[in-house]
Amino acid sequence: MRTALIALTLAVALPVLAADKPPAVPPPPPLPPVVSDDPGVEPEITIVERDDATVTEYRANGKLYLIKVKPKSGPEYFLSDDDGTGQMVRRDGQAPVRPPRWVILKF
Repeated sequence: MRTALIALTLAVALPVLAADKPPAVPPPPPLPPVVSDDPGVEPEITIVERDDATVTEYRANGKLYLIKVKPKSGPEYFLSDDDGTGQMVRRDGQAPVRPPRWVILKF
């Protein structure tokens, strides 16, 4: 009886433990084209070490287009300027949080 109970508990618990893997971080967007007559010009990469995170900034043509943030605790994520307007979009492989909008009581 105990053996069957232990086997049943493990059969239920192991798939649940395997499902707790963190989601994969999506790859960063492609590099914007570098406008220059010099074929040796490459994007500038700046790495800043902070107490709580490592921040890597990617610039092309003097314009910031991608930031990679790797915190000391937690998964890394990207902030990218997809359309060139300067508005950064967070990419971390997780669905955005959408709070419920249920109407419980209306007066």
